[in-house]
Amino acid sequence: MGKKSKRYRAALEKQPKEMLPLGKAVEVLKTYDATKFDQTVEVHMRLGVDPNQADQIIRGSLVLPHGIGKTQRVIVFAKGDAAKAAEEAGADEVGQEDLAKKIKDGWTDFDVCIAAPDMMGLVGPLGRVLGPRGLMPSPRAGTVTPDVGKVVSEYKAGKVEFRNDKGGNVHAMVGKMSFEANKLEENIASFVDFISAMKPQSIKGTYIKGVAICATMTPSVRVAT
Repeated sequence: MGKKSKRYRAALEKQPKEMLPLGKAVEVLKTYDATKFDQTVEVHMRLGVDPNQADQIIRGSLVLPHGIGKTQRVIVFAKGDAAKAAEEAGADEVGQEDLAKKIKDGWTDFDVCIAAPDMMGLVGPLGRVLGPRGLMPSPRAGTVTPDVGKVVSEYKAGKVEFRNDKGGNVHAMVGKMSFEANKLEENIASFVDFISAMKPQSIKGTYIKGVAICATMTPSVRVAT
C-alpha cells in the first residue's frame, strides 16, 4: 500500500467516526483541504442485494438536478433522421460502420455510447471492447433508444449511469467540490432516493446497508440513512 500524503493524513484527522445527516456530511467533506484541481465528488452505496440474481441487479441512469460538473463525451450509432437529431443535440461523434471500425481498432476516448435500436446489429460485436469499460449501450440503461437526440441532451446535462458491482455496491459521481453545498446535497439525495425506489421485491432484509460520500483525494464521510 502506498504512503499516504500529508494532505490525506490531515484529512483523516477530520474524518468523523459516526454517521452524519447528509447536510452535515457534505459540510464536513468540503472542509477537507483543497487540491490544485476541482475534485469529483462520489457517492457509494452498499446494498443488500445478491448480484448473482438477475432480479436483484440494480442498474439504470438518471439526470441529476445540478449535473456533474463535467461535459461528457458522447458518441452515437445512428443513421438518417436519428443521426441528424443526435448531431443537433450535441453528440461528439455520430456514425455507423466507420465508427464501429474506429472502436474495433481500440479507440475508446468517450464517456457514453448511445445506439438507435436498428444499429445494434453493428454495435453488438463491439461488446468485447465496450463491455469491460462499461460503455456498451443497453436498453435497461436507456442508451439503446429510438430517441437518441433526447438521450444525448440528457447526458450532456449531467445524466449518470450506474450498475451494482460484484459486491452489491453502487457508485456514481454526483458533482464537484466547487459545487455549492446545497447543490451537492440535492444531487446526492436525488441519487440515493432513486436507488431506494428501485428496491427489488425479492429482498426481505435490509436493502440500503450503508451510504458514504467522498471526493477524488479525500477520506469518506458516512451518511445516516
